Amino acid sequence: MKNKPHLIRLILVLIALVTVITACGSPAAPTSIPTQALVAETQAPSSPTPEQLTFTDGLDRQVTLGKPAQKIISIAPSNTEILYALGAGSQVIGRDSFSDYPEEAKALPDVGGGWGELNTEQIVSLQPDLVLAAQINTAEQVKTLEDLGLTVFYLANPKDFDGLYTNLQTVARLTGRQTEAETLIASLKKRVHTVQEKVAPLSNHPLVFYELDSTNPNAPYTSGPGTFIDLLINMAGAENLGSTLQAEWAQVSVEELIKRNPDMILLGDYVYGGIKPEDVAARPGWGAIKAVKEGKILPFDDNLVSRPGPRLVDGLEALVKALHPDSTQ
Repeated sequence: MKNKPHLIRLILVLIALVTVITACGSPAAPTSIPTQALVAETQAPSSPTPEQLTFTDGLDRQVTLGKPAQKIISIAPSNTEILYALGAGSQVIGRDSFSDYPEEAKALPDVGGGWGELNTEQIVSLQPDLVLAAQINTAEQVKTLEDLGLTVFYLANPKDFDGLYTNLQTVARLTGRQTEAETLIASLKKRVHTVQEKVAPLSNHPLVFYELDSTNPNAPYTSGPGTFIDLLINMAGAENLGSTLQAEWAQVSVEELIKRNPDMILLGDYVYGGIKPEDVAARPGWGAIKAVKEGKILPFDDNLVSRPGPRLVDGLEALVKALHPDSTQ
């Protein structure tokens, strides 16, 4: 084999040439391609995961939903009213004991609450994807529900109507009812504006005592500064006697009432306590008050001004009618 050295040199040259070509970036055929890779290249791209909804609630907690809630338990009457006003009533599967409006809400399973204990076992059994709490509920109740693996959103009370509109928008996002919220808010704003136009020219601003609880008739509770009742009375063209008190909910002595001498008394405890004008007139010492002398004691539906939902506008309109009957003609 005289040509064997030449053959070896030829093989070495070819190997060197291949090495140079490969270093310069010339593609080299793969020995094999995994089947999974071939399948992946021929499949259509997977659909993107829906964007999660993230909110910061009234307790400054981050609450996340994969999609708008479809199975909701409301544990506050204001929240129940908001849900129904937004057209999300069909998504509500349970409610607290105080939720009595609208009428169809009464047919929902009652999970307790109010001033009593929540029936956590029943709440879990209903398998909600959202529990909607409010300021009537405690932070401890929220934690208890969270510890059971439930998603809870705490809706803080609004301070004014702008805050109410923001709450409506928040619940609308939680439930996928943004379009309905736009329509509702526009209607509420129009009604509030109409009231403001009626009240603006009024020169008479009566002093009003709003009674919340007269369990002790010598020192009944009233609504102080910073409450929605205080705001609505002022927006209705009157002065809230309780606005000068130190607390949002405070007692007032008979002596102080006689001294302040309100022009009108509104009985918010008429709904819960059944207090009537004649009951007030019969109280010792109350006969010296102007509102009692002139018979200006009116029962009032406290639900309209104490539940921070869309019916607050109903409450504002009702206050104007009660305090300025001539202006609504």
